[in-house]
Amino acid sequence: MEFIDLSHTIEHGMITYKGLPAPIICDYLSREDSRTRYAEGTEFQIGKIEIVSNTGTYLDCPFHRYAYGKDLSQVQLEKLADLEGLLIHAEGVQAIDKKFFDGKKLDGKAVLVYTGWSKHWRTDTYFENHPFLTADAANYLVSQQVTLVGIDSHNIDDTRTNTRPVHTILLKNEILITEHMTNLISLQGKKFRFSAVPPKFVGVGTFPVRAFAKIM
Repeated sequence: MEFIDLSHTIEHGMITYKGLPAPIICDYLSREDSRTRYAEGTEFQIGKIEIVSNTGTYLDCPFHRYAYGKDLSQVQLEKLADLEGLLIHAEGVQAIDKKFFDGKKLDGKAVLVYTGWSKHWRTDTYFENHPFLTADAANYLVSQQVTLVGIDSHNIDDTRTNTRPVHTILLKNEILITEHMTNLISLQGKKFRFSAVPPKFVGVGTFPVRAFAKIM
């Protein structure tokens, strides 16, 4: 069985979204300090992480957009794991509209949009003029009852404005979003199942995931 990792690695000091702080990853208890607590020859490391929830490859659920929406603790595993996947190829296109999805069987699937933009990860280019979905594409995906939509870009919405129609439309209809994906080209021409499972937090609407595909 083949697994393909679709997630960016999270590192200390890494910026995911301009204007949001980078994660702080350090020791809470170092191996050296732990030696004073345990028997000779026994040592442990306990890490400490300070992180905003929009870091790395992450999943958005309804609470991210709506105060009344389901948070991470309320999203069913059936919507996060072992979903039938479909890859949409949209490399070289900025505004990805309905025509990229029209006529495809989408019901219940994790629809992953390959733009190739992840090649700019951790560069200034990544934040500017990135690919995004249009509102008509989001409305069509709702009409087709998809379960999750992923993209390998800086945002599923056009960040040149302060509106977020795609987040608004998808999350209102409890369609999950996975942003900042990578390595989607590895899925081209393959049948796969998709998983992106975050921790079970109360009162949190987005969090990093280890997104991956299982090749069938």
